[in-house]
Amino acid sequence: MNKKAIAAAVSVAALAATMAGCSGGADAASAGSNITNCTNKIVHADAPKVSVWAWYPNMATVVDNFNNSHTDVQVCWTVAGQGGPEYAKFQTAIQAGKGAPDVIMLEADQLTGFELQNALVDLSKYGAGDVKKNFSAGSWKDVSQGDSVYAIPVDGGPMGMIYRKDVLDKYGIKPPTTWAEYETAAQKVKDAGGPAFGDLGSNVPAALTALMAQKGAVPFTYDLADQKNISIHLDSQPAKDVLNYWAALVKKGLVATQDQFTTDYISGMIGGKYATYISAAWAPGYLTGSGVGKGNEKGTFAAAPLPQWDPSNPVSVNWGGSTFAVTSQAGDQKLAAEVAKGLYADDASLTDGWKTQTIFPLNQNVLKSDAFTNNAVDFFGGQTANKDIYIPAENAYKGFSYSPFSVYYYAQLQAETVKINAGKVSGDEAATELQGIMVNYAKSQGFTVN
Repeated sequence: MNKKAIAAAVSVAALAATMAGCSGGADAASAGSNITNCTNKIVHADAPKVSVWAWYPNMATVVDNFNNSHTDVQVCWTVAGQGGPEYAKFQTAIQAGKGAPDVIMLEADQLTGFELQNALVDLSKYGAGDVKKNFSAGSWKDVSQGDSVYAIPVDGGPMGMIYRKDVLDKYGIKPPTTWAEYETAAQKVKDAGGPAFGDLGSNVPAALTALMAQKGAVPFTYDLADQKNISIHLDSQPAKDVLNYWAALVKKGLVATQDQFTTDYISGMIGGKYATYISAAWAPGYLTGSGVGKGNEKGTFAAAPLPQWDPSNPVSVNWGGSTFAVTSQAGDQKLAAEVAKGLYADDASLTDGWKTQTIFPLNQNVLKSDAFTNNAVDFFGGQTANKDIYIPAENAYKGFSYSPFSVYYYAQLQAETVKINAGKVSGDEAATELQGIMVNYAKSQGFTVN
């Protein structure tokens, strides 16, 4: 397969808004493999150094924890941008054959595209299996291809529903447990002159894809062992059902169409413009970082499980989450693998991450701990949301089959969502258009579509 075509397929230029639940992180020029240009302090100067690109907000603390506890290796950390900007720099380094770090933070949905370019190291030969027990089957599947493992999970985004207690109480509504109940509740609030019940932002295609998967859609089936073949089913009935459902909510005026992660959306959440926020476990950190829950609205938010299509057969899905991978340009791949396995894996760093709501950790040592399980979440007015909602959702998550061109796909789904929100296409029409676009694109990149 043409490597230039592959590079185009995974180019990040098309979209930089695949939020994964990790806020903060300034875009900065990267030192690449220059092990002398570090953002952090090197504690043991004589130890070999491993360069790392990562954007977690508390990364300075995480790196210091690692370096203070290791005399055999030191992390040299650089922020090369958050999400899209970092991926663009990594892609440039791949094409140049130099300039990549030893270890890189990647969102799980971006791994396959880089794996296809032989840009990531199979960590199974460097003891990845030693830490497999620390993670759920679903989160491990997201970083694996067959027996190969291309990254170590750190955080994830099991989905649930945040809601405003004041709004639901005002209209006598219990948190909906099914999508049918969600629509009924939305209609009741609208009829009473209340706020939008939710929001279909066009800039959250990863979330919409997760909701399609919840209904049973399998948008892509791809196996790295069979690189030239891919199955695409974006016009399956489950996918159409979900797009039709949200298109109908928009048409009836039951949900808003505001892009999320914007000032307007945040102010809307603060002001009670939306009754619910279909989101992931990292959302409280994102919202509190923007000021929500710290003013008059403090204590008005609560969490509930994600509404289901069939309550007798509940399905858990994931939105976002990041990993540490070793690049094929790493000077010492074995040593870099030790960093990937050990960075953000110690108790101090994981505790700092969840207590500051920077991440939702995937490490089972945390998920099974009393402190995390029974944590009374201040944002949710003391609710034990981890135990009641997010931990069960994470442990029930089965994993997802990502395509080698997630960024291009997200851009096309975003465009279709814009048309749905404008009333220009139905859910059926959007699914059909999306299927045709992605099949043609895959073929143009040298794939055989099954």
